[in-house]
Amino acid sequence: MQHFLDFNQLSDSGIEALLKQVLEYSHQPADPGHRQILDGRVITNLFYEASTRTRVSFEVAAHRLGAEVINISAGGSSVEKGESLRDTLETLVSIGVDAVVVRHPQTAVLNDLVVEKDIEIALINAGDGCGHHPSQALLDAATLITARGSLVGLKLVIAGDIRHSRVARSNIQLLSRLGVDDIRLVGPKQLLPDECPQNVSLMTEDFDIALADANAVMMLRIQHERMGGLELPDTDDYHRRWGLDKARLMLAHPDCVVLHPGPVNRGVEMSNAVADGSQSLIRSQVAMGVSARMAIFDMLLASAGAGQR
Repeated sequence: MQHFLDFNQLSDSGIEALLKQVLEYSHQPADPGHRQILDGRVITNLFYEASTRTRVSFEVAAHRLGAEVINISAGGSSVEKGESLRDTLETLVSIGVDAVVVRHPQTAVLNDLVVEKDIEIALINAGDGCGHHPSQALLDAATLITARGSLVGLKLVIAGDIRHSRVARSNIQLLSRLGVDDIRLVGPKQLLPDECPQNVSLMTEDFDIALADANAVMMLRIQHERMGGLELPDTDDYHRRWGLDKARLMLAHPDCVVLHPGPVNRGVEMSNAVADGSQSLIRSQVAMGVSARMAIFDMLLASAGAGQR
């Protein structure tokens, strides 16, 4: 496989192998001295949107595997002068970059490029508009397996801005293929999809109903930058109806864990007590992000040999 854009590219066995590699990396020490498998490789983080967790974890992952890393943001680059993504990628190919991690506001922008042109570089989707965020879903799955031991019988609630969430889309795509058959979506009507997505068992505006006996709840922030003028309840009303606090969390199963891809808007989608509580896996997700991105680099540039010229 040359690129990592979404999970449609991978077979079930390929997903299992990738997830196994994530978990193996998560149990290894941070000292990279014995695994310089990307020595001599050059990886570029090309981010057209702001990011902390995703960009930094890709950078740390590449360094731990021995690669050289170049960070490029849209601001201060030739993008500000009107250079297209295609021309930027071709420039990076000519310079000798082996892989490019791209975050872009346009949905499916990398898929469209790959279809229309033979891209001579490994592309990794770090979030495309309202499309997909596969590395986030990969680390979420690994975090859940580490916390629970298995995904079998998992009852998962995804709450918040589902309509605009690439995190929700990738998690539904991945977790359903890993055997999770009870995925519930909840949020304001205007932030839910027009139709219930495939592999989703329930879509509702009632958070309390969705939480009944849930083993995991994934909270999402409101994607204001993608709303296009949608009107929403004020912050206090939103938190009252769709926010997660200690009292509401008690409606779920006692073993319920809480996830959030970040950044967390405290007092909106969740309270401080939940974000910092014993059931929160938020910090574990951040740590797992490095292992997930290491496994992706391994698959594309080391194990499979893609990107070599």
